[in-house]
Amino acid sequence: MPASQHKNPKQDIEIAREAQIRPIAEVAAKLDLGYDDLQPYGHHKAKISLDYINGLKDRQDGKLILVAGINPTKAGEGKTTTTVGLGDALSRLGKKTAICLREPSLGPCFGIKGGAAGGGYSQVIPMEDINLHFTGDFHAIGAAHNLLSAMIDNHIYWGNDLGIDVRRVSWRRVVDMNDRALRQITNSLGGIGNGYPRTDGFDITVASEVMAIFCLATSLEDLQQRLGNIVIGYTRDQKAIYARELNAEGAMTALLKDAIQPNLVQTLEGTPAFVHGGPFANIAHGCNSVLATSTALKLADYVVTEAGFGADLGAEKFFNIKMRKSGLKPNAAVIVGTIRALKMHGGAALEELKTENVEAVRKGFANIARHVKNTRKFGVPVVVAINRFSADTDAEIAMLKELCEQIGAKAIMSDHWAMGGEGAEDLAREVIAVIEKGEDNFRPLYSDDVSLWDKVKTIATELYGANDIIADKKVRDQIATLQEEFGHLPVCIAKTPLSFSTDPNLYGAPVDHVVPIRDVRLSAGAGFVVVICGDVMTMPGLPRVPTAERIFVNQDGHIEGLF
Repeated sequence: MPASQHKNPKQDIEIAREAQIRPIAEVAAKLDLGYDDLQPYGHHKAKISLDYINGLKDRQDGKLILVAGINPTKAGEGKTTTTVGLGDALSRLGKKTAICLREPSLGPCFGIKGGAAGGGYSQVIPMEDINLHFTGDFHAIGAAHNLLSAMIDNHIYWGNDLGIDVRRVSWRRVVDMNDRALRQITNSLGGIGNGYPRTDGFDITVASEVMAIFCLATSLEDLQQRLGNIVIGYTRDQKAIYARELNAEGAMTALLKDAIQPNLVQTLEGTPAFVHGGPFANIAHGCNSVLATSTALKLADYVVTEAGFGADLGAEKFFNIKMRKSGLKPNAAVIVGTIRALKMHGGAALEELKTENVEAVRKGFANIARHVKNTRKFGVPVVVAINRFSADTDAEIAMLKELCEQIGAKAIMSDHWAMGGEGAEDLAREVIAVIEKGEDNFRPLYSDDVSLWDKVKTIATELYGANDIIADKKVRDQIATLQEEFGHLPVCIAKTPLSFSTDPNLYGAPVDHVVPIRDVRLSAGAGFVVVICGDVMTMPGLPRVPTAERIFVNQDGHIEGLF
């Protein structure tokens, strides 16, 4: 096996196809799961029965490890790859381990990102299945969401007994694809038989509140109640209309009955992996499902999970939303970065990253240092993982380790991309040592009784380095209105993942900036208030040259170009 990243000529999909994939029952047995506890989807993936999960409630939880990252750059960071590599390394060290990841969205897969199942020798498999349709969860979520959309328009068509103001319908439609043409539409055209014309739009499925609910629900009953709590719009006098008033939650739950069961697959090295749910990490909370994580914690001694984008978005929401809502507590966090990415945060250009630049590493270190400091504010001990590339020099590595020591953190070089679990064993040993010290004392950043405005301000000033938050009168009035009934909810901030600020071009660790609030949206069913800051899209568009142009099925029936 190659010694360092990018010396390996094989593509990720080639590596995945060469793997000795095990029958899913064999993988499940590592967690003491029997075949009767599974609902197999072919030979290599399965869902875990809710009846079995309900019987685990009295078991003690294992240790929960969060993998988060620095603000992403074009140089790459590798959170998913590190999550998989760390999980495999823990397994190699004899620990009963499970991994928890989100399911990939078709939009990014065919857009700019490609697949999202890890990379190199740290992947979850079957990679093609996971990236394309998988067990159909996202299709079920899209169908449930759009059923509610259809029932809203149908109710209006047949007399509108609830008095829904067609100008104030806040529930949009969804599709799991990047399609900018659907961001704003006018529907119900073509005459009175088709309903009342009104403006509407589509979001990508992963931005759906149904997706967020799906990932926070703890049972079918909880799922149905949350779906009923969705606010779909308002009357002319601003009275909220709920999905339960349309009697929609029962049918929506029926569509999600099988999907809510966690999916079990495996890594290249056979470590059990729960891949379930996929909420956007900026519009929603960006974590896999509570059911998958809580189930894994009952079955394994160590559970490694991931939060989307940089720690300022993913980890913050993991702590303030997912942990708060689920009652789970993390025992350690791993902040992932690359020397390449740190050099970009330090001012180096993309085309210069293969050239040694110790000074850029020193300057860019401010980004990872702030993420470490922020994570510690939640009472969670931190390990820094450096996802190794072949161009990293000894001088750059020495500088990074020295800087980490200055902030009381240990930087571990990890070569899991090229070496799999073996390359992450040092990282695994350090994580175990940190957990065994027992210094974790998790706490959210703010309490429920803090006002919505002050919750946002706390995040902006404490985590983003901002001086203040601002909003125009319309937005302030929206927040004041929501405060009356929903002020106890946590906030879910939507902003660019590329910077601590709302300016995607502001690298490093900017200070003395101001965070502008552009809009607020209530996600009453999910149980949070979305605060949109800066220019954030809920329906991405395809790039000039989308990945889809390079994907095809070869003469042997194999998919090429997916990753």
